[in-house]
Amino acid sequence: MTATSSSPAALVTGGTTGIGLATARVLHEEGFGVLVTGRNPDTLAEARRNLPEEVAVLRADARSVEDAKLVADELAERFGKVDAAFLNAGVARVTPLETLDEVLFDELFDVNVKGHLFTLQAILPLLGEGSTVVFTSSTAARRGVPGQSVYSATKAAVNSLVRSLAVELAPRGIRVNAVSPGPVETPALGKLGISEDQLEAVRTQIVGLLPMGRFGSGEEIARAVAFLASPAASFITGANIDVDGGMVAQFGSRASS
Repeated sequence: MTATSSSPAALVTGGTTGIGLATARVLHEEGFGVLVTGRNPDTLAEARRNLPEEVAVLRADARSVEDAKLVADELAERFGKVDAAFLNAGVARVTPLETLDEVLFDELFDVNVKGHLFTLQAILPLLGEGSTVVFTSSTAARRGVPGQSVYSATKAAVNSLVRSLAVELAPRGIRVNAVSPGPVETPALGKLGISEDQLEAVRTQIVGLLPMGRFGSGEEIARAVAFLASPAASFITGANIDVDGGMVAQFGSRASS
């Protein structure tokens, strides 16, 4: 579906793989004109091949304040507005405290926190009455996870931003929420910085912890995002929805992954 002046418009950052890619597809199905961003040339090319041709794909570094302005300019030119922004770009690393360095610390906070905040600032003039912003958080923000202290801290920061921004932007009619995925089958699992044997052991452990006994899919997270972007969620703001197969409900802070 090609966006028209009456069609809703959506931004999906980190939209070339995993949850972001699935959300771009779902929002397109729901009638949104969609712009997705990413910075990896290979996944950008793959997204252009696999997404519907009406979905726009733009190279933009989620860490860059200057790129955030370029994203806002592209949205303004294509759609003239933003009805739904899914701030999803993120990185995760498993790193013990002993081997943590400043470069990794800065990368995690720059992508997972700073980039989202300044992207939202850049597109704010395009967000009108009834628009919605959804951040990707994580159940790790409320659990103690060995090797993920900094990653978890970035997601706790996101949760705090959601609460504060929901209150700040409510007078403008802008809703701000988050989804917190649990274990999901995405390419990000292969980017944790651990070996294949370690990854398989982690998978087995996680499945044993989940009441639903399986990993989630990107589309299942995408459907939650689409709900928050819909009129059905018009009285929901400042919320953080767990989409985690029941992990937090059953184990709370004792669950680890």
